[in-house]
Amino acid sequence: MIATAEDLRQHLNLEPGFEPDALLDRKIAAAESWISAYVGEPIGELQTVPAALVEAALQLAAHLYENREATLVGVSAAELPFGVIDLIRPFRVWTI
Repeated sequence: MIATAEDLRQHLNLEPGFEPDALLDRKIAAAESWISAYVGEPIGELQTVPAALVEAALQLAAHLYENREATLVGVSAAELPFGVIDLIRPFRVWTI
């Protein structure tokens, strides 16, 4: 993984030990999987991971953590946190 449970905990401003690492690790893994599918290559295998991809992974993992259900009632919601696509678009691999 390109980010750790502690990275996500800091990103979310959670107290140490507030959530189990296993839960945060699942959110990070899901975010990285989604980003890898979007860019067209496994980001976890990159020698050096650009800061923009790490930030996008943390933003998306935080979104998955804070919105754990497929639907929300009584609130406005967006598909992804603002800026995630903009952060990862430059790394997309295009093929013919």
